[in-house]
Amino acid sequence: MTGTRDFNAAAATWDEEPGRVRMADSVARAIRETIRLSPEMDVLDFGCGTGLLTLRLQPFVRTITGIDTAPGMLAVLEKKVRDQDLSNVRAQLVDVEHGEVPAGKFDSVVSSMTFHHIRDVGPVIGRLAALIRPGGCLAIADLDSDEGKFHDSNAGVFHFGFDRCAMMKQFEAAGLCSIRNRTAAIVTRPSGTFTVFLMTGEKPR
Repeated sequence: MTGTRDFNAAAATWDEEPGRVRMADSVARAIRETIRLSPEMDVLDFGCGTGLLTLRLQPFVRTITGIDTAPGMLAVLEKKVRDQDLSNVRAQLVDVEHGEVPAGKFDSVVSSMTFHHIRDVGPVIGRLAALIRPGGCLAIADLDSDEGKFHDSNAGVFHFGFDRCAMMKQFEAAGLCSIRNRTAAIVTRPSGTFTVFLMTGEKPR
C-alpha cells in the first residue's frame, strides 16, 4: 500500500467510468434515505473529487461545499457549477489530513470512497466531527474489507477497505453517537463483488 495516485491527471476522464457514476447514485440515495436533508442545511463533502456526490445532494440542501486536495478534480467540479449556473455549491482546496479545515460549521459532513486513501483515519474523523453543528451528522461511505482486490492498482491506497466495527469505534472516539451502518452500494468488477457501507453518527446536542 505504497506510492501515490495522480488524481489531477485522472480528473478529466474521471466521470467516464459508468460504475463510478452508479456508485455515486447509490451512495447519494443511501444518504438521502438516512439523513433528513433540508433546504436549511449546510453540508460539507470531504474528498469531493469531481463532485459526483456533491451535485447529487445539491438540490436538497441550502449550500454544499466540496473540499479536496487535487486541484484538477476541483477544476472539473467548478466547471460543472458554472455550466449549471449553481449558486449554492462551493469548491475549496483543503487538506484535512494535514490539519487544514474549512471555515465555518456544517449541519452534515459527507464523504464517499475517500477514507481508504487516508493513512491515519482517526484524526481526520475527529477534525470533521468538530466541524459539525450540534445535532448534525457525519456520513462516511467506503469499502468493506476487500483484501486489496477492488483497485486495479493500490497506489495511494492505505486501507483495503474497513471493518465496520473498527470504523464505528473511530466514530465513538470522535464523540459521535447514534451510530448506524448500512450497505449503500454493491459493485461488481472482474476481480469480484464488493460492498460499500454507509456509516452515520450524530453530534450530541
